[in-house]
Amino acid sequence: MRYKVVVIGGSAGSFQVVVRILHALPTSFALPVILCLHRLKHVRSGFDEALSLRSSIPVQEPNDKETIRPGIAYLAPANYHLYVELGNRFSLSTEEVVNHSRPSIDLSFFSVARVYREHALGIILSGANKDGALGLQRLKKMGGTALVQDPKECEVRTMTEASLQLTPVDAVLTTEGIIKYLNDLK
Repeated sequence: MRYKVVVIGGSAGSFQVVVRILHALPTSFALPVILCLHRLKHVRSGFDEALSLRSSIPVQEPNDKETIRPGIAYLAPANYHLYVELGNRFSLSTEEVVNHSRPSIDLSFFSVARVYREHALGIILSGANKDGALGLQRLKKMGGTALVQDPKECEVRTMTEASLQLTPVDAVLTTEGIIKYLNDLK
């Protein structure tokens, strides 16, 4: 298989898209899915449970130094930056906010790009700021595949349009196109 990980970043307007994607994945989906979504920092529970209710694969918030396993959707915990380390493990951090966000999509994508390089598939969804644009650019420069949700479909286009300005992406897809792309992975 070409890919070893899928990383998805989103903010305002991305929750329902993520729900649709996770619901449409086969229960046998063989890759880890890393979700870096902007969320309220003081709401510690409920978000992962809401995703789990509709997801066909398990959804969980990873612990620091937890090993990344296939077939699980890992949701960046509220108010923590989520990094991937060499050795296929997560690292959590409470460093300063980046792009007004913690978790920062850029930081998660930077670490995924460094570890997985050409085996990374990055997807940027709807969002209200530019977080994720530099991360997707780095992922693409390291040989990964870059997908962006079609801005015409986004509730808030800022994140996707910023990504498209910086990166010659591999595809601009609707939610259904993203789902098809993921389900066609072999």
